[in-house]
Amino acid sequence: MWPPAPIGTERLVLREPEARDRAALIELFASPEVGAYLGGPRPRDELERTIPEVPRRRPGRFVVDLDGAMIGMVTVDRRDPERPGRVGPEGGEAELGYMFLPGAWGHGYAAEACTAVLDWFAHAHRGEPVVLCTQTANDRSMRLAAKLGFAEVTRFEEFGAEQWFGVWCPAGP
Repeated sequence: MWPPAPIGTERLVLREPEARDRAALIELFASPEVGAYLGGPRPRDELERTIPEVPRRRPGRFVVDLDGAMIGMVTVDRRDPERPGRVGPEGGEAELGYMFLPGAWGHGYAAEACTAVLDWFAHAHRGEPVVLCTQTANDRSMRLAAKLGFAEVTRFEEFGAEQWFGVWCPAGP
């Protein structure tokens, strides 16, 4: 069922995007630090033209809100079955993604937000695994994957870099 009610954690609220998030979304996608392992930053002028005044809402996209301001995003999307990495023979698994503004790094917000989204997903899609793919060179993301309980399935080359592909399986009932 989408959208869920906002998800509250100890410090954060995970909710749908709103008009007030537009500037932070532009900052997120234009950031060289954020884009370092995601193909690079996008040009700010392009983002200004293409991001709508009210950011698009879609199932599986959560804005991470700290004290009324967006600090990042967590997403759950279906992984393209044509891409390398899969758990089942058909692929198309739910894939966790996350991006946070550099000022939010190092405070545990990503782990807190991703844990909340994984808990939500486990209740909404009982027993379904979630996958995660990150560059092995991205130390922060590798540590977060381990902290969240993702187990390595494989490694492969994609986008000119070695990728780590892991799976998270929800606890039983």
